[in-house]
Amino acid sequence: MEGKRERRQLFWAVLASIFVHLLAAFSLAAFNLSSSPLAELDEKPLELTIMDLSATSPPAVPVNPPYMETDPTKESLEEPEEKTFESNANSRAASNLPAAGDAPLPTQEGEDRPFIDMETQQSSLPSEGAAAQPEPDVTPPAPAPEPTAIAMETPKPQATEAPTPAPLPEPSAAPDQLAMLTGTPPPAIRDPGEAATPVPDAAPSAAPIVPRPRPERPATAYQPEKQETRIRGRISDRGSSSVNAVGTPLGRYQKVVSDAIGSRWYYHTKNNMDLISIGTATIEAEVDAEGKVQNLRVLSNDANEAFANICLQSFQEARIPPIPPELVSTLPDGRLQVNFSFTLYAN
Repeated sequence: MEGKRERRQLFWAVLASIFVHLLAAFSLAAFNLSSSPLAELDEKPLELTIMDLSATSPPAVPVNPPYMETDPTKESLEEPEEKTFESNANSRAASNLPAAGDAPLPTQEGEDRPFIDMETQQSSLPSEGAAAQPEPDVTPPAPAPEPTAIAMETPKPQATEAPTPAPLPEPSAAPDQLAMLTGTPPPAIRDPGEAATPVPDAAPSAAPIVPRPRPERPATAYQPEKQETRIRGRISDRGSSSVNAVGTPLGRYQKVVSDAIGSRWYYHTKNNMDLISIGTATIEAEVDAEGKVQNLRVLSNDANEAFANICLQSFQEARIPPIPPELVSTLPDGRLQVNFSFTLYAN
């Protein structure tokens, strides 16, 4: 009996506790509703505005855009809107053929090569030329003195019988005799009282022949050999093959370094064709602020050793000017990293 009573008391205690908690909860809810009324709902419909941020934000520029040399015939005064490449001068993209790929390059036919060239040209070494020789200073000879006319007394002629005219020769006379009849008659005899005629002035001597100076030999600029390569790009503007490139101080200095090294490489290659073999050599080096080559080494070479030595010699003999002061601070450790691949193909 006592166990049933205790269970009954526990049941009524739990029920009373639930009732008290429910009463407290309803009291708090009623108090909050009466103190802070609900805000009225805004019946105005929602508006969605779409903004085009591409017109306000500058175009994305690659952090380290690749370098692409610009030919002087394709330079542009204005920078392109899409700055895809860094170069020695500005150029705008154009293509001879319709777009046929996804690369930011023009579509063109050509040779299958690991590099990119937009045209075909023969290499030429730089030449300072020679100025035309100055004309020699030739002093004209002094004129000869004019002869002075001298009056001479002419003897008085004596009266003589008129000579009998000789008979005309027959047509069958000798040829030399005919020639005597056509000779120049003697001068007429002048009266002694007539004034002597002065001797005519001698004709001036001809001017001496002055040798013509040799013509000027024009100077030539260095240009590398190029072969138009096969490309499948997405450029659609029609024109001579070119890319979107912007000229920068770094791009202009890279062009100077490339020309200095390349001119020496072509010189030694043409003079040692019987010693080198076809192939590719990749050379790496650093150019310091004074334009000196440092840390020169061969990364790879599938030609013979003579070819690699010529590539190294081209770096060592290159006359590279100092890096511009405004460019030194932008380079890591104030040095320009240079990586060139030299390739010799069979004809």
